[in-house]
Amino acid sequence: MSKNICFIDGLEGVLKYREVDIKELVELPYDAVSYLLIRGELPGEQELAEYSARLHAERGINREVLDIIRMCNFNIDAMEALRTVICFISQFDPDLNDSSPEGNMRKAIRLIAIVPTIVATYYRMANGKEPLPPDPSLSHGANFLYMIKGSKPDPLDAEVMEKDFILSAEHELNASTFSSRVTASTMSDLYSAVVSGLCTLKGPLHGGARAEVMTMLNEVASPENAEKFVLGKIAQKEKIMGFGHRVYKTYDPRGAIFKQLAKKLAESRGDMHWYATAEAIENVVIRELVEKRGKPIYPNVDFYSGVIYKYMEIPPQLATSIFAIGRISGWIAHCFDQYDRKKIIRPRAFMLDEC
Repeated sequence: MSKNICFIDGLEGVLKYREVDIKELVELPYDAVSYLLIRGELPGEQELAEYSARLHAERGINREVLDIIRMCNFNIDAMEALRTVICFISQFDPDLNDSSPEGNMRKAIRLIAIVPTIVATYYRMANGKEPLPPDPSLSHGANFLYMIKGSKPDPLDAEVMEKDFILSAEHELNASTFSSRVTASTMSDLYSAVVSGLCTLKGPLHGGARAEVMTMLNEVASPENAEKFVLGKIAQKEKIMGFGHRVYKTYDPRGAIFKQLAKKLAESRGDMHWYATAEAIENVVIRELVEKRGKPIYPNVDFYSGVIYKYMEIPPQLATSIFAIGRISGWIAHCFDQYDRKKIIRPRAFMLDEC
């Protein structure tokens, strides 16, 4: 059942993947969390080694894919290129129309493995740099940072990137997951379902909010400007990016972990500027909306992740595609669940009134 993939208690701020709390999951490798979501249980040591080996073996992209990326518009968000390239590579997957559990698992492995390589390759080409082949000795997070930056990352940066992917991996029936499930419910192929998720994640009210948070931090610029900025947004009844959630009525547990990671990065660099700016924004929002007005509007998963990207010098154009790198395991877990049901999702029009 899909409810067993993810459990959320929005009042208590609880998030679990397959009944394992997110606080425990962030201490594991991304590969183990990916396995948990797709297979339904945590892997043993040998199972994890075999799963990781399969993922690492599928990270590379061929010359034809490189040519497609070179033809992309480098002035667009990386999500646009990612969507295009996934559509292209699907045509050459020998298992494209093999809907057996084994065929779908092979496609899943390829997709999880190759998405970081596509994003990193696009980024390097867009900045006039030669793409780097993946390093099979590195973890999911460390390898991605290596491919975009050109050198093996600092251990703390690698740890933060790995945890970012884990915190992004799954969140029940959010908009992009629902889109993927709807596509899978028609018994369409896994690539099509993932592209549906990508198209939905791109929106600024969903995955695109991370890039908006980074833009907001640039606009606020310093802790001293937070008060005026937030009060202005409230007066104009405008959304403050990175705050509020349809499910959580308390602090988003992912947001709390991201805040800890952001502080850790700031301290490691001896530069508290962006962390202090974000915390100042948070303090004013909580004072004005939570304490004075009783509205449960706390930082969500996007707010402090935007701070992390500032410290790691990850540009806004990559923010949403990085979200997709983590989330793809969750999409696939839901697609597999939907394939097992063999029943099309067909909501009624009156349900729109609830949105």
